[in-house]
Amino acid sequence: MKKIFFIILTAALQAALPLSALPHFTDEHPTLAIGASAPDFSLPGTDGKIYNLASFKTKDILVIIFTCNHCPTAQAYEDRIIQMTNDYADKSVAFVAIMPNDPASITLSELDYTDMSDSFEEMKIRAEEKKFNFPYLYDGDKEEAAKAYGPVATPHVFIFDKNRKLRYRGRIDDIEDPAKTPRNHDTRNAIDALLSNKEINPTTTKVFGCSIKWIEKSDWINKAKEEWAKEPVQLESMDEKGVKELLQNKSDKLRLINVWATWCGPCVSEFPDFITIYRMYRKRDFEFISISADKPEKKDKVLQFLKKQQASNTNYIYTGDDKYKLIEAIDPNWQGALPYTILVEPGGKIIYAKQGTIQPRLMKKTIVENRLLGRYY
Repeated sequence: MKKIFFIILTAALQAALPLSALPHFTDEHPTLAIGASAPDFSLPGTDGKIYNLASFKTKDILVIIFTCNHCPTAQAYEDRIIQMTNDYADKSVAFVAIMPNDPASITLSELDYTDMSDSFEEMKIRAEEKKFNFPYLYDGDKEEAAKAYGPVATPHVFIFDKNRKLRYRGRIDDIEDPAKTPRNHDTRNAIDALLSNKEINPTTTKVFGCSIKWIEKSDWINKAKEEWAKEPVQLESMDEKGVKELLQNKSDKLRLINVWATWCGPCVSEFPDFITIYRMYRKRDFEFISISADKPEKKDKVLQFLKKQQASNTNYIYTGDDKYKLIEAIDPNWQGALPYTILVEPGGKIIYAKQGTIQPRLMKKTIVENRLLGRYY
């Protein structure tokens, strides 16, 4: 790679080309150089269509944005991309988003700012929920387009002129927080310059966001599983008084509590969903606590189940002999059927309560959109 870069650099100097015209080399894949032709692609969109460069041939300017579902920075820019697409709709400018990540290379710990990963099915959900007004294309299986363009992070913008030569690559603007006003509207400035037949300055900017999850990095998942398997699993006893104190939530974390039992089929079936949720958000102001309603003498059986689930979260078994006291201590509105799940904010406010199995995607959305967490950095 260094030898290739030296050859290109020498040629560029001999031709008196600016360094910004060179491809940007990373440890993975080179980023397309300014002046290069747009590589063609054939990718499925969330709308059921197949798109390639010819799909946008009637437009004078093509804006390709590599972005994704899970990245907090990408999510922070979704509304701005929608707004830009609206603002330039009648100015011969086409916007298209390409999702470059291999979903199998994304660990649960990288999903701590989202309710969805980057599978094609989840892309369809995100596009529908956000009402995307631009094609949203999936490149996660082979990453052929991503490797040809070489995005560094999500989001990463590539702007091409009428001849499909790259004229700008970089960020959308310089402020990630959507509640704040950017100082430099780099993508808009580049588009406006092209529309006015003016030079773009600068032609490249640095980008900030989540790294591309290349297919060759999928071994991260196996390493994560190995680490999870090493985490200790414990089961403590808790009486009625302890349950009441737990519900007061004197911590500074959003507390997810699931009451379950080994003899409850739905409880056992959905328990892995809670472990997934725990692994996603545990680095943030969030904790998952399970309370077994099994008889105290079944403690060994409960612990055996928890170890099989690799439940390294906080686990309790209720030791009281009156289950109705447990019901009242958890939530007076609970009718007593298992499983029962509640989401408790600091101070004891219950913001979610469900008798029966949860909907995992709805639960993730409820958690990540809570004021204590949020989708953005």
